[in-house]
Amino acid sequence: MKLVFTKGSGKFDFMEVLRPSGMKERVECPKQGIIPHDMVHYAVEHTLQQRGFLGRIKDGEAAGFHMQAEAQSDAVERLVEVFQGDAWSGGTTAPAEMIELYALTCAARACPALPIDDRDIEAVRTAIETLTGQWQAVKVGQSLTLEL
Repeated sequence: MKLVFTKGSGKFDFMEVLRPSGMKERVECPKQGIIPHDMVHYAVEHTLQQRGFLGRIKDGEAAGFHMQAEAQSDAVERLVEVFQGDAWSGGTTAPAEMIELYALTCAARACPALPIDDRDIEAVRTAIETLTGQWQAVKVGQSLTLEL
């Protein structure tokens, strides 16, 4: 499955999902000052080989914002939120603090946390840094294609 992220000129960027069947779906990605939320999903899911929002799309679900709750994808979503928060604050939060925040977030939302460690945090952070550099080089109207 290919994910084509296109930089928009307004308040939104876009992600187009290209399925092996040829079916296409387009998702609006509100600009947030960092890489798009769904690109953070890619960094987490691809790096840690976990099934979240994008994995569910790959498995055939519609690319929408209203998916049924599912323990693993909910846990991935909480981890994506932690990485977004870290990116908004400069990407320098200590891995132990991120793991603690992740555990608290999962507990507050009653979803099981994925077993992650400092190496996982650093690996995802490196992926986000790489994607950030690639995304910054993309001009408005141009795209970055990723494969999941």
